[in-house]
Amino acid sequence: MAKYIKQELSDFQGTGENKCFYRLQTSGTLSPKELITRIAQPGSGLSEGTVAHVLQSLKDEMARAMADGYSVSVDGLGTFKATVGVREDKEMDTIDGNEPKHNATSLQVTGINYKANKELIRDTDSHCHLVRGGVRKLCRSRYTKEERLQLALDYLNDPAHPFMRLDDYVVLTGLSKTVASKELVEFRENTETGITTTGRGSNKVYLKRITNK
Repeated sequence: MAKYIKQELSDFQGTGENKCFYRLQTSGTLSPKELITRIAQPGSGLSEGTVAHVLQSLKDEMARAMADGYSVSVDGLGTFKATVGVREDKEMDTIDGNEPKHNATSLQVTGINYKANKELIRDTDSHCHLVRGGVRKLCRSRYTKEERLQLALDYLNDPAHPFMRLDDYVVLTGLSKTVASKELVEFRENTETGITTTGRGSNKVYLKRITNK
């Protein structure tokens, strides 16, 4: 039995209305071992070794196909397609700018877009029995976006803080981690903010951008 959450939605249009959407509360993550055991249950005619081999082979062949530029459709499951972006240590080009243009070595696969098959959606819905899980309201900052940027710059201008982590920005601004992360990405992509990044994943930190005069 799954729980649903009523989640407050950001007012991107400035209407002043408190809109919301519904989402499933995550019950946990099903491990590969647990998934294999479920598929190879007694009476299925499949061994766990066979299931594990098929899943690994499916993953390997999908990766090769997407690397060659194909989208991959798995019957009853959905369609997968790789996305490409600039490496984290490289700056984004502007469409008409005069900066040096990136070559292929500056780009990498940054994600996989997935579109679920309608059959999978229907099957999931038929097995789903929802109960109310609660209400989640947004974490609002008492600062404007411009004030939050200045808070970040003041933090980085302090010799005691040679860099800033996402958690530091959350504490400074009062934003949720999700909103804070998106805002810091905006700051990094806008060279005029004076903020850039180094590192990847959990090791990513934010620094003052050094400009050449």
